[in-house]
Amino acid sequence: MAMKERAFWQSSWDDHLAAHVAARAADWFAEDLGHECDWTSVGLIAPDARSELAVVARRAGVVAGLTAAAVVAGVADPELVWRPLVADGDTVGPGSRVAVIAGSTRSILAAERVLLNLIGRMSGVASATRRLVEAVAGTRCRVYDTRKTIPGWRLLDKLAVRWGGGWNHRMGLYDAILIKDNHLAALAAAGIDPATAVRRAREFLFRTFPPSRAEAMVVEIEIDSAAILQSVLEAEPDVILLDNMRPDQLAAAVDLRDASRSAAVLEASGGIRPETVAEIAHTGVDRVSTGWPTHDAPWLDIGLDWGP
Repeated sequence: MAMKERAFWQSSWDDHLAAHVAARAADWFAEDLGHECDWTSVGLIAPDARSELAVVARRAGVVAGLTAAAVVAGVADPELVWRPLVADGDTVGPGSRVAVIAGSTRSILAAERVLLNLIGRMSGVASATRRLVEAVAGTRCRVYDTRKTIPGWRLLDKLAVRWGGGWNHRMGLYDAILIKDNHLAALAAAGIDPATAVRRAREFLFRTFPPSRAEAMVVEIEIDSAAILQSVLEAEPDVILLDNMRPDQLAAAVDLRDASRSAAVLEASGGIRPETVAEIAHTGVDRVSTGWPTHDAPWLDIGLDWGP
C-alpha cells in the first residue's frame, strides 16, 4: 500500500530543530539554575578548573539525543566541547561511552542533569520503539507514534521514534485530517455518517488549500466497528484507523480491503505493546500506532563519569 509520508524527517537534523532545542534549553537551564547559578560548584570549584567527562550508557539500548545535546551544551557554555562517540540510532551495550564533554568544570556540572535527562529520555523512547520495530520484522507493518507526548517535547519525542526505527504519525492538529470518535459523535448528532464525513473532509481540503497541499494532506478516519468498514472504504480515505479490534477482526478487515481493491491504508491502534504488536502485525495491517514509547517506556540510564 502506498503511504503519504511527511517530508519533515527527510534528514535527521536541520536548523529548525537546532533552534527549537536551543529555545527549550534556555528554559531547562532557567528551571535548574533558577536564574542564578550552581552554587555548589561556584562555592567549591575553582573558576579556571577544566575537565573532560564521559557520557556513559549504564545499560544496553538505542542511543538518541546526542545531536540535540550538542545544542544544549552550547547553550550552557559556548566554549564547551561536545564530541559524540556513536551516532544517534546506534545500539550500545552497558558501560559504553557515547560522548565526551570537555571544558569549564563549573559549566559541565551545571549542564550535567539537563544533558543526561535529554539523552536518557530520548534514548528510552528510541529503545522502546526499536523493540516494537524488531517485533514486527518480517511483516509489512510499520510502527507509528501518536500525539501522546510531553508538552513542549513533541519534536524531540518524534525524532527519537525515528532514531528507533519507527515512523511519525501527524505532528499536530495542523497537518492532517483525522476524524476520531468524538468528531464522529458530533457529526452523528447532525445526521452525518462516517463515509459522508470522509467525503466532506476531502472536499473541504480542496476548497481551502492549493491542490498540492490538499493532495498531500492525509485524510484518516477512526472506526471501532467492522460493520461500517465497507461504506468507509467506498469513501476513499487515505487511512482507516481500526481502534481496539481483535486480531481476527483486523484480519477480516484486511481481507475486505484487499477484496475491494481499495488503496486505503489500514492502521491498528489500541493496546499496542511489545507483547501484543507481533500478533497484530501478522494480521496483515499496514501499520500500528502506539503511544507506548512516548508515554510509558523507561528512560535509558545515562551517566556522566569523571575522566583522567
